[in-house]
Amino acid sequence: MAINILTPQGKKKLEQQLADLKLKRMVVANKIKDAKELGDLSENAEYHAAKEEQGQVEAKILEITSLLKNAKIIEPSSSKTKVVLGSKIKVQSDSDTFDFEIVGLNESDPSLGKISASSPLGSAFLGAKKGEIIEVNVPAGRVKYKIVGIR
Repeated sequence: MAINILTPQGKKKLEQQLADLKLKRMVVANKIKDAKELGDLSENAEYHAAKEEQGQVEAKILEITSLLKNAKIIEPSSSKTKVVLGSKIKVQSDSDTFDFEIVGLNESDPSLGKISASSPLGSAFLGAKKGEIIEVNVPAGRVKYKIVGIR
């Protein structure tokens, strides 16, 4: 089984999702109970919808439980000289400046600037130092990024 690298914040987020899903599990169980009371299950749309929702909730609970069971929590480094998991960096390309946080695979959210350490961009930044220029192949072509800050 693969090890899942998480930051403490990522672990906390998964634990909260798991708690929310366990509450939702009870709500769905009540929906199924109520739908059963309506009679014939073969043509009971509410029952079938609730059973489908139950399957989705249970699958997500199993997924998150497995992720947490196989998680390795990496404390963010206080290094301001080298990019590591948990680093928040400011980079500059020819056209713009970007802020990124290097996170574990299950924590990535590019729309929030959280990029996975295992992604092409994230892995290119790992180990880089302030002032270094990193070249990365992206769908639009090869892009150069200068690391202008690490925090």
